[in-house]
Amino acid sequence: MARVLLEVGAATAVDLSHTLGTSVQATRRSLGSLLATDLIESHERAPFGPTPTRRRGRPSVTYSLTRLGRSACDQSNDDLALETLRFIDRTFGRTAVRAFAAERAARMTAGGSILSIIDVLNDEGYAATLEPASKNSHSSQLCQHHCPVVAAASEFPELCEEETHAFGAALGQHVTRLATLAHGDPICTTLIPNNIFSQVQQEQHQARNLRESREVSA
Repeated sequence: MARVLLEVGAATAVDLSHTLGTSVQATRRSLGSLLATDLIESHERAPFGPTPTRRRGRPSVTYSLTRLGRSACDQSNDDLALETLRFIDRTFGRTAVRAFAAERAARMTAGGSILSIIDVLNDEGYAATLEPASKNSHSSQLCQHHCPVVAAASEFPELCEEETHAFGAALGQHVTRLATLAHGDPICTTLIPNNIFSQVQQEQHQARNLRESREVSA
């Protein structure tokens, strides 16, 4: 259960039951156990994306990992990253830490497009998604549901700062970091001012139609 939340981010009991192939009742029992041990937390709405339309009846509760829950998952990379950055800081100073963070961020965003950035982030373990920022705005949010180097980023904020700068440089626009796991927020979110979410949906739809037409022709 915790591993699924790590990979997909905040989700409802129904969503989790579909992913795990279990009943909603069994899923709720497992969620209750994780809540009792402070490995997850509940929200009346997802900690990202547009505010859902209010409906009659009980609102859907979403669940996400807490800092303790993320630590319980594989964080070996975080320990190594923190040790490495402390060595760089002691030996070469904070300027070298920022240079390292900038080079790392540039590598992750080298593809230039939002889809390539998301692919690289997911390969690195960030569980990244693109979401609409709100229903009535023309902006989008790049969401990172996990950070494999959260402890390192907490001590060395240059990692987050240079990553945000690299996102903006790659996308050719000014982006704003709204929240970070390193600061104790439930998710990392970066606001992208234009409605890139709709553009990506259209590109994915066109690519899917092209693939299906080729399959039919073959």
